[in-house]
Amino acid sequence: MQKTIFHQFYFEQGPEMVWKYLTDPDLLALWLMPNDFKLEVGHKFQFGTKPKYKLGFDGRIYCEVLEIKERKKLVYSWKGGMSKSSPSLDSIVTWTLIPKDEGCVLQLEHQGFIGFKNFIPFMIMNKGWMKIGKRLGTGMKTGNYE
Repeated sequence: MQKTIFHQFYFEQGPEMVWKYLTDPDLLALWLMPNDFKLEVGHKFQFGTKPKYKLGFDGRIYCEVLEIKERKKLVYSWKGGMSKSSPSLDSIVTWTLIPKDEGCVLQLEHQGFIGFKNFIPFMIMNKGWMKIGKRLGTGMKTGNYE
């Protein structure tokens, strides 16, 4: 069994602005998580958040930039669990920007939720990505993040 998360968000802002929020580490930290991201294929980086030990998550997400198509597509690995050396979730996040009208559609595909061990992370992250996408849109409109 393998599951994939897929969401689409429409933003009034064009691809250039949305791309900036996906790739600038300071802006990325505002709507997603603190990080040490660099827009460079092969760059290994981390996201950090509050651990959820009861759910088998140490609060670190280990990533590597896999593909960049400037202002169109960003792909990175997403590994998490209780240790870097043996992640319980080994997945791929793909962001795709599609110009539409004066704004753009941002597609999120998060794939690699394999087996029963990833069922709970799939459920949690599916809801979480939806909230985060809405938060990104609200923040770009107002310049405020909570």
